[in-house]
Amino acid sequence: MAERQQDGITDQDSWPSVIGEARSLAEALPDLFVEASQVASAMIAGWHGRRRSGPGESFWQFRPFNMGEPARRIDWRRSAKDDSLYVREREWEQAHTVWLWPDLSVSMNFRSRLSPVLKRDRAVVLMLALAEMLATSGERVGLPGLSRSLSGRNSAETLAQILSHTPAPEALPETAGIKRFSDIVLISDFLDPVSEITAWMSHAAGLGARGHIVQVLDPIEETFPFDGRVEFHDQERGTRLTTGRAESWREAYQERLERHRAELKDAARRAGWTFILHHTDRSAAEPLLALHAALSGGGSPSHGGF
Repeated sequence: MAERQQDGITDQDSWPSVIGEARSLAEALPDLFVEASQVASAMIAGWHGRRRSGPGESFWQFRPFNMGEPARRIDWRRSAKDDSLYVREREWEQAHTVWLWPDLSVSMNFRSRLSPVLKRDRAVVLMLALAEMLATSGERVGLPGLSRSLSGRNSAETLAQILSHTPAPEALPETAGIKRFSDIVLISDFLDPVSEITAWMSHAAGLGARGHIVQVLDPIEETFPFDGRVEFHDQERGTRLTTGRAESWREAYQERLERHRAELKDAARRAGWTFILHHTDRSAAEPLLALHAALSGGGSPSHGGF
């Protein structure tokens, strides 16, 4: 979508400067960190990390023996219990890096009457809660271009401190530091031109990273419930557009939004990435559960709206 539409029911009518935006985020971060910690704590009992086989000392599971494997891998004691051959797998104990990126650009600083939270605030809560959960399970987390990968229980708090001292990050991060076998989670409204987003995805996928797209939208951006004379404001460009019969635009707008999202999903599918749609009037726990499945390797390439 080239423009960001709103219905005039926002936290502010004129958008702040970059400095004002940074101050607004810094003031909100302590409360957002508390909210993220509460969400993470409520889910952490069911968060088992992203266990997989590999070098390590801890037993993980038995699996059927595959023809062509070295016979020394067979666990004969387990195999003696029935007519099948089994291999004892150990859990890979090497920490994995998950890069997290919340889009804090101007378009995310939006809330309509249909939602209790700004898109920006929900993106931050999702990022910090996910960082808390990943760090608890022994993974490494970081903000690409802003931090190194971190480990330990204080990782999420450290990321919050970094964000509080950083001017509003752009929609897409730098790719420096993103390496093969790492994961990256992008949380944004993804309303920028599809060509820019897909070019970034293609580059990151070429580095060997596995990605997860979380599109965060206000419900009013889906439903377009406008009637009569309405003034639309492009938050990033500052331009305004007035229509006398907004309802006559609804069908064309919704078709364009769906076409935009279909192109994003297709780009994610071609890269082998996952796509999750989240609406800010829904619980933050819903996309986190979908991300858990995706990061564990059990998620489908695309999830419906939450």
